[in-house]
Amino acid sequence: MFDATNAQIFGINIMNTQKLLNTVKTLFADDKGILAMDESNNTCNEHFATVDVEQTEAARRDWRELIITTPDLANCISGVILYDETIRQCKLDGTPFIQTLKEAGILIGIKVDSGAKKMSGHSGEVITEGLDGLRERLIEYKAMGASFAKWRAVFHLGDGLPSQACIEANCMALASYVSLCYESEIVPIVEPEILMEGNHTLAECSAATEHVLRVLFQQLESKNIRLDWMILKPNMILSGLTCVPQASTEEISHATLNRLRLSVPSAVGGIAFLSGGQSPQLASTRLNDLELHSQNISMPWPIGFSFARAIQQPALSIWHGESVNTAAAQHAIFHRASCDQAARRGQYMPAMELV
Repeated sequence: MFDATNAQIFGINIMNTQKLLNTVKTLFADDKGILAMDESNNTCNEHFATVDVEQTEAARRDWRELIITTPDLANCISGVILYDETIRQCKLDGTPFIQTLKEAGILIGIKVDSGAKKMSGHSGEVITEGLDGLRERLIEYKAMGASFAKWRAVFHLGDGLPSQACIEANCMALASYVSLCYESEIVPIVEPEILMEGNHTLAECSAATEHVLRVLFQQLESKNIRLDWMILKPNMILSGLTCVPQASTEEISHATLNRLRLSVPSAVGGIAFLSGGQSPQLASTRLNDLELHSQNISMPWPIGFSFARAIQQPALSIWHGESVNTAAAQHAIFHRASCDQAARRGQYMPAMELV
């Protein structure tokens, strides 16, 4: 139901509020997912270094063109999240990336935070920056064709972390980001991530995730945020990477869905899980199990995926910066995206990896 008050608060044209709802709906339609290809230049270069690819703007452009021109990508990907450099780049033939994506029927998103920086007075914790000038950048990105955006806040777990101060500071920034997105009539993806690094247990991750989400939605409520215009991009609840023993897939699904039901309002437009450094196969397997479990309980929001490395990494390992490997790398991208789409349907099977 339309709430005119929210539109007035954020200065949204009443006729355009339906566009926000339609964007959310489109991003979750047909069991498709969101491909996050929004790595900063430094992060992209770090990934290139692991496979001996030259760390230049030209190489980043070639890699990104390879991704967005993957044949039939739009069959399983509804939207892509770009980086500031990426949204301004063109294919070798001069066609802007954004035009290529639009012609394929893929919605354009943009990462708008400027990354996590050390939090003063809080050793081992970070705060995401990027609010300065964000209003003007959103206006520019909107004019370029972006219909949704993303802001990521990360939390380290263990040894008393995350602190309440870190949680509150990051959640306040997330709420301000959402408010500014609404002013520009852009759908915000809100990404509060409990990092996998560490030896924390499933129960510890579960408790921290719920606490962060409760603070987040308190901050959103304080800014009169209408929740069905936004997408939540949370971590799955997992054991830390060095925790022994590791939680089972069933335990992960049970903990994740139960905590989300307790801490995420039913009005939220949708939930798109991040992969967070999981292997491609594990991300698909766990997403599949989440879908199967969600079918047995009443879930108020659609569940999907917004993966980055879990879709890109196998292809990057194949490509190695060589054009002769482009077709094989694109096949790997489409394969992973197809596996994740199958997982959204509860139809992913390990046998698919033999194809």
